[in-house]
Amino acid sequence: MVSMTDSQAPTSQEGKGRSKLAKRVYRFEEAFDAFAGDREHMREMLGGKGAGLAEMTKSGVNVPPGLTIMTSSCREYTELGQKMPPGLMDEVMKDLALIEKSLDRKLGDLEKPLLLSVRSGAKFSMPGMMDTVLNLGLNDKTVQSLAKLTGNERFAYDSYRRFIQMYSNVVLEISKDNFEDLLDDMKDELKLTSDADLSVTDLKKLVESYKALVQERSGKPFPQEAKEQLAGSVEAVFKSWNNNRAVYYRNLNKIDHNLGTAVNIQSMVFGNFDNDSATGVCFTRNPSTGEKLLYGEYLTNAQGEDVVAGVRTPKKISDMATEMPAVHKELLATVGMLEKHYRDMQDIEFTIEQGKLYILQTRTGKRTAAAAVKVAVDMVNEGLVTKEEGLQRVEPMQLNQLLLPSFVPEEKNKAKAEKRLLATGLNASPGAAIGKISFNPDDAEHLASKGEKIILVRIETCPDDIHGIVPSRGIITARGGMTSHAAVVARGMGKPCVAGCEALRIDLEKETLNVAGKTFKRGDVISIDGSTGEIFEGAIATSEPAFSAEFDTLLAWADKVRRLGVRTNADTPDDAKLARHFGAQGIGLCRTEHMFMAQDRLPVVQAMILSSDETERAEALAKLLPMQRQDFIGIFEAMTGLPVTIRLLDPPLHEFLPKEELLIEEVATMKAKNQSGAALREKEILLGKVSELKESNPMMGLRGCRLGLMYPQINKMQVQAIFEAAIEVKNKGLEVLPEIMIPLVGHVNELKYARQQLEAVAREVMDKAKCEISYKFGTMIEIPRACVTADEIAEYAQFFSFGTNDLTQMTFGYSRDDAEGKFLQRYLDGVEFDGAKHKVLMTNPFEVLDAKGVGKLMQIAVDLGRKARPELKLGICGEHGGEPQSIAFANQLGLDYVSCSPFRVPVARLAAAQAMLKTQERDK
Repeated sequence: MVSMTDSQAPTSQEGKGRSKLAKRVYRFEEAFDAFAGDREHMREMLGGKGAGLAEMTKSGVNVPPGLTIMTSSCREYTELGQKMPPGLMDEVMKDLALIEKSLDRKLGDLEKPLLLSVRSGAKFSMPGMMDTVLNLGLNDKTVQSLAKLTGNERFAYDSYRRFIQMYSNVVLEISKDNFEDLLDDMKDELKLTSDADLSVTDLKKLVESYKALVQERSGKPFPQEAKEQLAGSVEAVFKSWNNNRAVYYRNLNKIDHNLGTAVNIQSMVFGNFDNDSATGVCFTRNPSTGEKLLYGEYLTNAQGEDVVAGVRTPKKISDMATEMPAVHKELLATVGMLEKHYRDMQDIEFTIEQGKLYILQTRTGKRTAAAAVKVAVDMVNEGLVTKEEGLQRVEPMQLNQLLLPSFVPEEKNKAKAEKRLLATGLNASPGAAIGKISFNPDDAEHLASKGEKIILVRIETCPDDIHGIVPSRGIITARGGMTSHAAVVARGMGKPCVAGCEALRIDLEKETLNVAGKTFKRGDVISIDGSTGEIFEGAIATSEPAFSAEFDTLLAWADKVRRLGVRTNADTPDDAKLARHFGAQGIGLCRTEHMFMAQDRLPVVQAMILSSDETERAEALAKLLPMQRQDFIGIFEAMTGLPVTIRLLDPPLHEFLPKEELLIEEVATMKAKNQSGAALREKEILLGKVSELKESNPMMGLRGCRLGLMYPQINKMQVQAIFEAAIEVKNKGLEVLPEIMIPLVGHVNELKYARQQLEAVAREVMDKAKCEISYKFGTMIEIPRACVTADEIAEYAQFFSFGTNDLTQMTFGYSRDDAEGKFLQRYLDGVEFDGAKHKVLMTNPFEVLDAKGVGKLMQIAVDLGRKARPELKLGICGEHGGEPQSIAFANQLGLDYVSCSPFRVPVARLAAAQAMLKTQERDK
């Protein structure tokens, strides 16, 4: 591929208020050469769809001719306050004239009318989030011309009624449901079930009723001028870049809001011309499983929106081999060529007009995690891509989907025997989901925000339902196929989906679902298996997942590439075993306070806190010692041969006691009832201790190393338990590598004195047992002052572990709980002034590491720490340790490892490999 130089690339000179572009419109046939075949630059300037159409046209694929308006024009439209850029439509009409000449048809012409489609197309695929208009150019006169030209009056009026509905919905903002109601009323009156059964006379009446509806709702007649229709459609596509569902989708997928969308204007081909015509969508491999088999659907005598919208349930692509064998053979050859050309699984839209195949779009196909892994490994094995490319074909966060449970086979069979299997639809997106029924996206969003598990049940989904789909555990639709909106979106999000289940009778107004002679209401529990398409009454037990051979292969490749180690945050032997199974190379954070919270020991902890003197405190700690020792024995055995970093007690003591408000209420109630004696005295003593320990700002109060220095007996007991456990496990012939982490150090002397006290305990235990343990002492870096004095701290620390959660709070001056509850989401969505929303933050700093602020402090700590102690071990143990962008930053900093929850370990392994590949690519 020729790379584009600055002199070759179409350029723009940004001026105040608008861009003055040398060229803003490119015909498909000229675009590839104009951008010198630079795919990335074409995607940026022409959008993914426009870039694909240009490249397919160049390679000789049968693509209907058209043109693309660049993404910069959408940005200009926004900058101008949602006004069309001056002169843009003149440029469009100039290039359109060349297309008209090549086709011997003309927009609005009464002899040979040209009809157009107008579609969006951003750099990153956003299926269904923006608007489309088909059959543009039809009016009361050109519809007659089209009927005469084609000799098919029914086709002409069917296309016209579709255009009126779509244009009115997209451009005039009249709900499509109003038109669907008129269509359904007519079919009911005529006792018809399919749109295809409507006669020419019926369609003419429908067109008139549609036009009357437009006049009633807009106060104006339906536009008859073709150029006005085109300008309105182009503007509607620009406007749709900032509609609610598109903004929601970009926020969800972290897509830049400033990119803008291109507009693709393409000559129409007609899948609804006759019964030798069809429209469809196919994938070069199964997007659910990754199997190398053409997967898709089509509808005869229909247009593309019918397939995607799920209005009719389509046929499987394999049926075409019998119904249209010649076209099916051509389709197989074409899609095979496209996959080899793009070297990735393709999602292809096609139309067949009177037996002739046209490709309308190809793009990289969205797929489930299982499919992504299988396709990546298979393509490496097929020689289509390298191992390095294969590793980068899977989004790390997708791997979370593979760690989700499935239904226990025996329980599922039992449910069938109990006649709890309600219906079987299309297995549109795999996985098991259990939840309460919700019929409304707004309701689903509301219930999910309260912690409810929801299954969204719809007749069919549309892009406006996205806010209800995201928080739902699974999706069910009565209509639509494997490539319908619901199926595509669910697969992209890793959510189970059963589509096209025609046995369901859904009443959205009454919020009822009737199936198998039973009626279900909002809130009733059902289970769905997206892998088989089955829907069950009630809940079914689930089991843990099993990994495919391709999953193991991909991560084995990742392990050979990555430099960063991957550890886990684990507080129990079960968590440690699970993480090791997922590939963890040790424990980066074992939180001992979680052990203290166990119900069998919380009373002992409280007795220790409430002790009135050293003797009572020692007695309580003596009871805790064997419990802690047993905790560590289990973890050391699970992690034998691997390092285990144990953080000494971190939270303030009051967290182990009842809430002050509850105690005040209990004491007041007891007094009001004239209760007295020992029970009241105990409550009053407890309330007094809670009040004594209460702090104005507990996060910055008596906790961490400060607590250890004030009450050294606690940490001494923990260290004694750690080393006694280590010795016991070592005596069993197992290797033990404990690392003791002292938290919340802000001044070198805190670490210096704490380590002196605790290392003396360790030495005493080892001397008594006559057994040496290989160990390390270090600290958690979570206070800005620790970062800027890291050289001093490194004199007494053998390792640093960045506690990025607290470091982020301290650096921003945010209390996480308060920030996320009060203002952080507004910062992310945008604060309003000057009539617009302005983002304060691009990402949540508690989810994605703040590289410019927190990251700069980390860089200082790394440089100073390693200068003072070159062998200093460095890692991250906050939640950022499992987030891909943050892992890439950790790799860039030169850290030794990241640590994350057990279920994020596979994610971190792949993300660390991808980070290394990007570093190697950058260093070439």
